[in-house]
Amino acid sequence: MAHVIVVGGGPAGASLAFLLADRGVEVTLLERQRDFAREFRGEVLLPTGIAALEEMGLAGVLAAVPRSEPRVLEAYLNRQRLVRIEGEPDFFDGRMPAAFSQPALLEGIVAEAAKRPAFRFLRGATARGLLHEGGRAVGVRVYSEEREIELHADLVVGTDGRGSLVRARGGFEARAQDLPMDIVWCKVPSLDAIPGVRVYLGRGHLLIAYRSWDDRTQVAWAILKGTFGELRRQGIERWLEDMAEHVTPDLGEHLRASVGNLEHPFLLDCRADRVTRWSVPGALLLGDAAHVMSPVGAQGLNIALRDVVVAANELVPVLREGAAPDAVDAAGARVEAARLPEIVPIQRRQALPPRVVLQRAWWGGPARRLLARFLVTSLGQRLVMANARPFLQGIGDVRLRV
Repeated sequence: MAHVIVVGGGPAGASLAFLLADRGVEVTLLERQRDFAREFRGEVLLPTGIAALEEMGLAGVLAAVPRSEPRVLEAYLNRQRLVRIEGEPDFFDGRMPAAFSQPALLEGIVAEAAKRPAFRFLRGATARGLLHEGGRAVGVRVYSEEREIELHADLVVGTDGRGSLVRARGGFEARAQDLPMDIVWCKVPSLDAIPGVRVYLGRGHLLIAYRSWDDRTQVAWAILKGTFGELRRQGIERWLEDMAEHVTPDLGEHLRASVGNLEHPFLLDCRADRVTRWSVPGALLLGDAAHVMSPVGAQGLNIALRDVVVAANELVPVLREGAAPDAVDAAGARVEAARLPEIVPIQRRQALPPRVVLQRAWWGGPARRLLARFLVTSLGQRLVMANARPFLQGIGDVRLRV
């Protein structure tokens, strides 16, 4: 029987392992952490990601996960409110975007997968390298329980994120985009005045605040790449003061009062890239391992789940039929061909907003003011909603066929 090793127990890895095991393919999922409570995990599920989980048969798991559904979006320029939009379920095809507990979601998926005899999960198992025979990946060298072991497989799937070992050791090459920003990410105690999402623009700054699944306020502050070192030297108090100076007084005072109550403040190094090919003989990349998405539009988690649906469609029949090497490699190539028509335009759309919002040249302020005047018009808001659809609904129809 075919055996697949999935390296990385994030949403893409856990859900792919579930689908394979559910369809009778032997699969071993490797996760280097012993639990899923990492410092940073994307937590925003959009209609695309929710639909993908439903396609996988994981709607029941998702329903049990703690969440927050922000139903109001407010955008501010230089502290003045530009627009307030109330989310209508019909616009989202009945799948409201929400902030979910990713650790709870992953535990639920793994628990469901564990009901399948074909599923094996190794927690605290660190992939150290790929095994090769005749120019083909045939397994993974793993450090687990204080010893190193070798696991062999017909296919190794790298879902191990932006620092993917499978990418690095598999000979994959990537082309990177130049992003002008990094994200300072932290949580503060809940502010009841923010029931939904607030977006603050102005003077070369961007700050997003929303109520998260744990009833705390999540703050994401975009800063120019390379400036975090100076912020860190100034200390958290100065850092929060800088944030507070660019938001409305209610949130500003709340941030100042939260100096001693920040949860996991850290820097997210923003990157965007895409490997030149997603598969090599015996190995396939999915999710961030194949294409690191910019934070713009909260696409990474959702795009990765759509990758999994397409990968299952292509891989399951081949793996069930004996996993002939040429057939496995051809299936991997088909996954890439099917996903690029969405990945490429989404990455292109993600690249533009930071260059306008964070622009500190002399023309940046006038450009943002002109944009703000346009956005408050009915035509401007219609165009915003139309351009949001690819981020919310995806590009192309992704359905599970196996």
